[in-house]
Amino acid sequence: MTRAGKSRAIVLLSGGMDSCVCATLAARDHDAAAVHISYGQRTEERERQSFLAISQRLKIHDKLMVRNEALRAIGGSALTDEEIEVPTSDAVGQSIPVTYVPFRNAHFLAVAVSWAEVLGATKIYIGAVEPDSSGYPDCRPAYYEAFNEVVRTGTKDGKIEIVTPLIAMRKAEIVRLGLELGAPFDLTWSCYSREDRACGVCDSCVLRLRAFTAAGVSDPISYAAK
Repeated sequence: MTRAGKSRAIVLLSGGMDSCVCATLAARDHDAAAVHISYGQRTEERERQSFLAISQRLKIHDKLMVRNEALRAIGGSALTDEEIEVPTSDAVGQSIPVTYVPFRNAHFLAVAVSWAEVLGATKIYIGAVEPDSSGYPDCRPAYYEAFNEVVRTGTKDGKIEIVTPLIAMRKAEIVRLGLELGAPFDLTWSCYSREDRACGVCDSCVLRLRAFTAAGVSDPISYAAK
């Protein structure tokens, strides 16, 4: 137990809408620490800015920023390979889109679990979402059930748990929850392709815009196209 007698928790904070709501939950219920991983994605600098701003707004003092060189070197995703164009939302079909970064969340969770062992944190929050999402395989509930078993058997005390509070929620529900919690949506960044103004046409932007519309509120960030 640390600040104000609260238990320690780590939140994976990309700077996007879902991770922001997760961070707000973690900061409310725990003495939270935030980890951000840059991996050579197109918008890494803008995402880093959001991470720092959200952490400051939520008064998360302990922060870890890590650079993963492997995912960029491996490629195979429109987010890390400049030879692969980021598709517009209407070009994304039923199969897993080219914006999927192969097994990315395993890299992120490995860092968070290692840090949790050092900090004595027992919870790791991640904003994975299955409904209203791009269909990435590392956002499925079964993935986290399996990963938790790995963490139980592969850590010193076996007491660290990965929690996914948003995983069964629709995006509009996440927006409503964030508004109830006072999540700083104005500081977030979801766009896959641009760092100046959100493009408004990539899968991530369109899913986000639909969520705010369905929730009956305006998205506080500006877009190049809507």
